[in-house]
Amino acid sequence: MKKLLTLVLLGIASISFAQDRYDQGMKKAFALWKDQKVVEASNLFERIAMAEPDNWLPHYYVTQLNTLISFGEKDKEKLTKQLEKAKEFLDLAKAISPNNPELLIQEAMINTAWISFDGATYGMTLSPINAQLYQKALALAPENPRVVFSKAEWDMGSARYFGKDTAPYCKNVERALELFANFSNDTPFYPSWGKERAEMIYKQCGE
Repeated sequence: MKKLLTLVLLGIASISFAQDRYDQGMKKAFALWKDQKVVEASNLFERIAMAEPDNWLPHYYVTQLNTLISFGEKDKEKLTKQLEKAKEFLDLAKAISPNNPELLIQEAMINTAWISFDGATYGMTLSPINAQLYQKALALAPENPRVVFSKAEWDMGSARYFGKDTAPYCKNVERALELFANFSNDTPFYPSWGKERAEMIYKQCGE
């Protein structure tokens, strides 16, 4: 009995130590990101992801970082490398957490980065896929503010491209802001972005 208790305590201590290392690593990666050291942050998230094969969040942040830095990138070789890495880690994250609306949004963002780079080449094929991704995310999580806002922003961009009025989608941005005010998730390091951009887009709605 005493031996069993010792083993249990050692197991708890080991889990606690691993959790501490994970927390410290994630905080350090976010600090690097905040300091604009995006390559270092991405590399650290990647190392954490490899050490946490059952945790979708570090994989998610490798994807998000490599996607974000691809917007505005003019070098196709560099863009391809970044977005391929983003997709690789997205696929790993989706295997860990299927039907995750946060991951569906990131998949759509990867597609949007390609469209932003060359709309003539990628727009026709990837735009319908994005519409499906946002619709699926909304069906899975209608109260998730990032889902509601991301879909609204995509719809606005599509309307703008086809010369249509974007005003009808402003109400969805407004709803997203209401959801941001009340949305919470207790999972450490769960995505929390979007509110500031939603506020900016909504302000433009009133101009």
